[in-house]
Amino acid sequence: MHYDEQKVEDFMARMVGEFGAVASAPLIALGDRLGLYKAMSERGWMTSEQVAERAGLAERYVREWLAAQAASGFLSYDAASARYQLENEMARCFADESSPTFIPGFCDCAEAMFRALPKLEAAFRTGLGVGWHQHHPSLFKGTERFFRPGYAAHLVNEWIPALEGVEAILKGHGAKVADVGCGHGASTILMAQAFPDATFVGFDYHEPSIQRARECAREAGVGDRISFEVASAQQYPGTDYDLVAFFDCLHDMGDPTSAAAHVLQSLKPDGSWMIVEPFAHDRLEDNLNPVGRVFYSGSTMFCTGASLAQEGRRALGAQAGEARLREVVSAGGFTRFRRATQTPFNLIFQAQA
Repeated sequence: MHYDEQKVEDFMARMVGEFGAVASAPLIALGDRLGLYKAMSERGWMTSEQVAERAGLAERYVREWLAAQAASGFLSYDAASARYQLENEMARCFADESSPTFIPGFCDCAEAMFRALPKLEAAFRTGLGVGWHQHHPSLFKGTERFFRPGYAAHLVNEWIPALEGVEAILKGHGAKVADVGCGHGASTILMAQAFPDATFVGFDYHEPSIQRARECAREAGVGDRISFEVASAQQYPGTDYDLVAFFDCLHDMGDPTSAAAHVLQSLKPDGSWMIVEPFAHDRLEDNLNPVGRVFYSGSTMFCTGASLAQEGRRALGAQAGEARLREVVSAGGFTRFRRATQTPFNLIFQAQA
């Protein structure tokens, strides 16, 4: 075997950074779950003893964690005083769950990736699916925590206004909205808080997620205007919806065309279907970038298997792109389909009869 030694050395230098990223994920999760980031938020320079005392933890473990965080560049370190600081910008990413840049939710999903390895090994060999419900609960929690900040930042202020005619309907009295594939209900709750004169129902086939969504709605004070039910995208009940929303879930479905057809018959004649999907170009080569890397990885571990576990087995993947989504929506009977807006991580579409 002939190879370029310098290329190998350069690649391994890059991989040291990759190793550090992988090793940092569980430490970020620990910092989140143990309250370490919150203990350091807006506190200035702190010793390991001060951090441990404020968080109520064992100092020796905290000291090693702090060193790892400083080596990653997440914390600042002052050698003269042996103190650490979580700068406000980093606190926004690690300690503020309302921030659109909140990171720890992704680390919950990363935990689920590693826990899924035995199932994915088997699925690769057999071609069988791995259902969403077959994953570790850290995936369900992580998905809600990872996506909710982005929805909070964009859904009400940008995405819904970009849908033709929808915002005015939701502000009127008596609008009906279905949120399909709602998970823990983050998107449903955000819409209910913004449009108090509308009624909302969230559907998901995963019963534990529906139970948690009900709890979240009560905690948010909107339980009187939201109901959550266990139902699939092809069979959820109700008609005459003004808006049906699918948030980051259409590509997970085994038969997205049947789901589209069911949405069409459940809408009012002038109703709209809002489809939020991960940002993707139509060609694979245009998705070979940092965002595509994250989405293709998540799709390999979760999305593709979820679809292959369902009837239809379409397996669009999390990088389906606009052209394939248009094909699905049109095959379901919709005649109008437009990209309403986008972010670096999302594509937002509006479909109408």
